[in-house]
Amino acid sequence: MCGITGWVHYEKSLRQELAIMREMTETLLYRGPDSEGYYLGERVAFGHRRLVVVDPEGGAQPMKKQAKGRSAILVYNGELYNTEDIRQELLHVGHTFSSHSDTEVLLTAYLEWGENCLEKLNGIFAFAIWDEQRQSLFLARDRLGVKPLFYWHQQEQFVFGSELKTLLAHPQIHPELDREGLAEIMLISPARTPGHGVFRGIKELRPGYCATVSTSGVVIKPYWQLESYEHTDTFEQTVEKVRSLVINAIERQLVADVPVSMLLSGGLDSSVITAVAAKYYRGQGRGKVHTYSIDYKDNDQYFTSHSYQPDSDAAWIKRVSDHVGTTHHSIIFDTPELVDALQTAVIARDLPGMADIDASLYLFCLEMKKETTVVLSGECADEIFGGYPWFHNQETLFADSFPWTRNNHERFKWLSHEWREELQPESYVRDRFLQTIAEVPPLRGESELEQKRRQMFYLNHTWFMNTLLDRKDRMSMRASLEARVPFCDHRLVEYLWNVPWSMKMYDGREKGLLRKAMEGLIPDDVLYRKKSPYPKTHHPAYAKATRDWLKEVISDHSSPLLSIIDRNYVETLLEQEANAVQIPWFGQLMSTPQLFAYLAQVDYWLRTYKVRIV
Repeated sequence: MCGITGWVHYEKSLRQELAIMREMTETLLYRGPDSEGYYLGERVAFGHRRLVVVDPEGGAQPMKKQAKGRSAILVYNGELYNTEDIRQELLHVGHTFSSHSDTEVLLTAYLEWGENCLEKLNGIFAFAIWDEQRQSLFLARDRLGVKPLFYWHQQEQFVFGSELKTLLAHPQIHPELDREGLAEIMLISPARTPGHGVFRGIKELRPGYCATVSTSGVVIKPYWQLESYEHTDTFEQTVEKVRSLVINAIERQLVADVPVSMLLSGGLDSSVITAVAAKYYRGQGRGKVHTYSIDYKDNDQYFTSHSYQPDSDAAWIKRVSDHVGTTHHSIIFDTPELVDALQTAVIARDLPGMADIDASLYLFCLEMKKETTVVLSGECADEIFGGYPWFHNQETLFADSFPWTRNNHERFKWLSHEWREELQPESYVRDRFLQTIAEVPPLRGESELEQKRRQMFYLNHTWFMNTLLDRKDRMSMRASLEARVPFCDHRLVEYLWNVPWSMKMYDGREKGLLRKAMEGLIPDDVLYRKKSPYPKTHHPAYAKATRDWLKEVISDHSSPLLSIIDRNYVETLLEQEANAVQIPWFGQLMSTPQLFAYLAQVDYWLRTYKVRIV
């Protein structure tokens, strides 16, 4: 796992631009602490930071290779989970290899098949290949968007990188925020419109898309999209297929030349991954799986059961660990650590984000990194199996709005009157919603209710899932830890897209199909435990700390936040009793304390990145 960056210029030699490339590449130090590498050519310059996971000796980058009369140079961030399958296919048609790295396999696949190599890949990746014969750059991002890839294009030049800060290190790219960028921060965030880079002129290559840069310009197109068709498998066949796909995805992602561990919350998704991994390890003679969980000091004193989080995780974690036989590590944080990490989380994202939900994950990854390099995590099962409450409520299905931000009328009150007039919040958010709905591949003959469910799944695939994947990538890579997400295997996503709701809701339970498919792997009480989200702090000290931070921000007359918000409205919120108002703001986890932290993060971001609103 790595960080990549590059610069193409068709009217200037880049052979002497090491200083700029070094500055851009150094922003990726945390993504790749083990080594760095550069390539400086006439028209292209590459930079690379490496976190060694597979083949320490043979996977150095940028990598150059010649084969069958063609020559190309690659920078690559990610992992291929079918490396050996592709290697054997390439050996069969006459290629040779000098390493066992997936990097060389990917580069050779491009030399053999060109952009059609993407059809062969199973993995998480963002990469760029300079084709020397064509004098063109080819870029691609994995199908679900697990790995990031941002870019900037202006006339004869093109700049790309794994993170926003990488592009901002280029002397011609500036941290400017136009009307649309501010709308993303104040109306959409911590989500982002697919492909939006927030800063003016910066975009993100969308999941499942590729791009070709040449003297003719930039051509961007999808190489993978969901397709709607009638599901013809019986329920029994569907259960068996899901079981096979899930187990195969997990087992493929256990391959590494460094320690691999599991995140374990005691919920369905992480417990399934842990059980499959433990069985696989036993079969390979690799000893016990190491599992990790997160909690907060004194959380048991303040936890209150509710519909989103019916019980705490601790007893369930022990239940799974004991049953499967793992070496478990429980990591506990206190409020001051969490508050301190709120600023680091902004630097990791390059944007204000999910407040303590981000910060706690960063701290968690930092602790795990002391003993492991790769972790498997259960993200995205809810998006593809229909686990969230909004899948199950017909009022929400027919609401024609993003289900995780149903209280936008409250959210828009944060803005100053002038910016409400300028941004037109209702129209901006509505347009983004309708643009997404227009992309949904229809299925002829579906009922209106099923059409709405299909739209809901698409919204979750393209928006909510990407928000969580952004979070997982930035926080884990800031700690130099590789996080893998087996439920994002594109074969599983493709198959489930067309499985009818009646099967997904087997036995009247959310994710009933997954539960049925995993029977026998974990205890039934864990298998049928009600969904519980990522653990967050319930300590009143955290709510007080975020309140105090925001009070400090808005009392500073030099704060750039003051020009954006309605200060009187925010002060009214701040004067409420600590637990008197809980505005559901984003998803299941972000309410008033996270709102206060978010606004304070916006101020910190504007100052630290020297953002100019234009």
